[in-house]
Amino acid sequence: QVRLEESGGGLVQAGDSLKLSCEASTPTVSSYAMGWFRQAPGKEREFVAAISGTGSNTFYGDSVKGRFAISRGNAQNLIYLQMNSLKADDTAIYYCAGEYGDKWYGLGDYWGQGTQVTVAS
Repeated sequence: QVRLEESGGGLVQAGDSLKLSCEASTPTVSSYAMGWFRQAPGKEREFVAAISGTGSNTFYGDSVKGRFAISRGNAQNLIYLQMNSLKADDTAIYYCAGEYGDKWYGLGDYWGQGTQVTVAS
């Protein structure tokens, strides 16, 4: 079972940027599709971004398009989420997820524990 650990969350002001990291317990995730979800208090889990195993395809939720960017790190077991122009509505717990395969299906075969992002308006 692959273990994921998120980091980089915190309290920022509206308009600021923040970069989240997701570290996997194995470098084999370099060939797996990876993604980010978020969940705000009282709301359903929301898809944020995903990247295919090859890195050739990226996908974004409508609410973050043009502001967030997902990428793979030089280390084979790292995934990043660069978040720019943050808004109060971006406040949530952000979860890293992965799937056993190159394609992203949005289901998440394994998950991290999450990292809190709070954006003050």
